[in-house]
Amino acid sequence: MNARIDFPRSLLVGGHTGKVHLVGAGPGDPDLLTVKAARLLRDADVVVIDHLVSPQVLAQIGPQAERIHAGKQRNHHTLKQHEINALLVSLARQGRQVVRLKGGDPFVFGRGGEEMQELVAAGIEFEVVPGITAACGVSAYAGIPLTHRDFAQSCTFVTGHLKDGSAELDWAGLARPRQTVVIYMGLTALAQICAKLVEHGLPADHPAAVVQQGTTAAQRVVTGTLADLAGRVEQAGLESPALTIVGEVVKLREMLDWYGVQPAALPVPASAELSEAFA
Repeated sequence: MNARIDFPRSLLVGGHTGKVHLVGAGPGDPDLLTVKAARLLRDADVVVIDHLVSPQVLAQIGPQAERIHAGKQRNHHTLKQHEINALLVSLARQGRQVVRLKGGDPFVFGRGGEEMQELVAAGIEFEVVPGITAACGVSAYAGIPLTHRDFAQSCTFVTGHLKDGSAELDWAGLARPRQTVVIYMGLTALAQICAKLVEHGLPADHPAAVVQQGTTAAQRVVTGTLADLAGRVEQAGLESPALTIVGEVVKLREMLDWYGVQPAALPVPASAELSEAFA
């Protein structure tokens, strides 16, 4: 049974308190915003902004809105998480319509659940507006399908932001065959991640890719194998934000690379040719 959240009448819109909208900004391309997200950005009194939100998405914010940057980067937090939680409560209690704008989706490595818990405890009204998470948007723009009947029947999302430099991931589970693994925030530990996957059973020539600033005009993609990907990425000078994709589906990248390519240039092989190409 779903639990219903009852907010005190004095705290609802029309009383003394505003409302917080936890909004997913998507992976970068402003055209990937939901209609609801775009409307809320236009109408907000104040927008509390995550580090990973693209400038193109920020351009959708209405001119009347106050902007508060509360992003968290590796080893540098503009505001700590408990301070962000308290800020959202404070702004709502001022009677303001608040958008908490997060890169991707609020519930996929976005700490949206933690912020909602704080709002519930404070009796603040809120709603969640999902966004296209980076794994889905970035992989699509890179021409790498996350699942494919010939190569991957499952997909796993993990964070590569390793605590205290230690590898606290289920490496045996991530090294299972016939799946795609998408790693968020793993660029600085890329060499370690690749080595651990090989150590736990994946072949050294297993395909992998890193996509920098996916879905934007600055998108860059480097493909390789677990053995050489870290070196290729370093040589190319890729930087965060970047997403790592590991799996046989990366083989399809060259054929399905559609972003910025004219339709006439895309190969359209027959099914039999496709099977032979990746046998």
